[in-house]
Amino acid sequence: MRFNVVFWALLLCATARADLDDDIDASSAAVEDNVIAWHRDFHENPELSNREVRTAAFVAAYLKTLDIDVSTGIAHTGVVGILRGGKPGKVVALRADMDALPVVEETGLSYASTATTQYLGQDVGVMHACGHDSHVAILMGVAKVLASVRAQLPGTVKFIFQPAEEGAPPGEEGGAGMMVRAGVLKNPDVDAIFGLHVMQLDQTGQVSMRPLGAMASSQRFEIVVKGRQTHGATPWSGIDPIVIASQIVVGLQTIVSRRVDISSSPAVVTVGTFHSGTRNNIIPDDAKLTGTIRTFEPAVSEAVRDEMQQIATGIAQSQGAEATLSLSEGNPATINDPALLDQMRPTLVRIYGDANVHVSRPLMLAEDFAFYQQQVPGLFFFVGVRPADVPEDAAIPNHSPKFFADESALKDAVRAMASLAADYLRLQQQED
Repeated sequence: MRFNVVFWALLLCATARADLDDDIDASSAAVEDNVIAWHRDFHENPELSNREVRTAAFVAAYLKTLDIDVSTGIAHTGVVGILRGGKPGKVVALRADMDALPVVEETGLSYASTATTQYLGQDVGVMHACGHDSHVAILMGVAKVLASVRAQLPGTVKFIFQPAEEGAPPGEEGGAGMMVRAGVLKNPDVDAIFGLHVMQLDQTGQVSMRPLGAMASSQRFEIVVKGRQTHGATPWSGIDPIVIASQIVVGLQTIVSRRVDISSSPAVVTVGTFHSGTRNNIIPDDAKLTGTIRTFEPAVSEAVRDEMQQIATGIAQSQGAEATLSLSEGNPATINDPALLDQMRPTLVRIYGDANVHVSRPLMLAEDFAFYQQQVPGLFFFVGVRPADVPEDAAIPNHSPKFFADESALKDAVRAMASLAADYLRLQQQED
């Protein structure tokens, strides 16, 4: 008798799971046209970091039509929606970033951006060159799908629409770190969080992810070399900061190539700007270098900073100058929780097929989703949006003025995020 009871209980559970999966799949297909329309609208109307006013209003208004509790104005323009399922359970968060970049679009799309604005005192074009328009449209679709099955959900889903992933303008705060400080992972307390990023690294129909270090941490550095100004015709009467700064640039290249074990932990040190002088026949008083550091391990990051300090100050002192190194923290490394990844991989396999769920290589790009992962277990994965007829060596990188997303990838991305949320809540219910 007990065997029969257990058998029928398991059968009912499996049937309920299959029914929910079918409902999510059907709803994802039904909302596809809306998601594509939203994607095009956001792409045509991009907004820079901390300026996502129209996007945030659009998202908030739509979530309210789904009877989702909505909070706005979080970390400037952030929107958070809370969907309470029909059964008690855990809380899972889903995140999308909303901001665009100061880039003049060159895609030739019928819905290409022609927007312009002021950025750092300059007139610039504005473009969704990193795919955040896709992310917002996808998560709106997920909200629609999960709202349609809320009675079957054992727990709560929190939708986080975040501003300023690309970094707040100078003098402002923003992004995931500010969202965390504003309490978006609290009330109700989030147990796990999922996020995605569209990229042309993979073809449409493929996804990839990596346990532990998926994306690097980022730090900005500035090195100021103080020399002594003089006439360009008499260099011996001054101290040339341009020559010294040039030697520092060369010296920095030895850190990764000779002083970091990149076989165990990749690292990058890049000088991005070199500014000095105002006139051809004057040796200036100072020179300034700025750049970025990318690492996966805190110990490696600390070692790189120490080496930079020694190289910059040592080269400057050897020639009678001074060099000052300043660092500003960026994003931590994006660390996927291995247990969560293993637990949720079958969900992505169900949608994309085992052969299309890959292990991604470590990316030296940075992503502020890492701030959420510092607080709760998180999984961040990559959705392929490269059309099937485009070879891998012709893939367009994010931040390119030519970047675009194959819109046929959006429907399965909606299925993936909705299914991850539903499956996570069901798995937690079974464990409880």
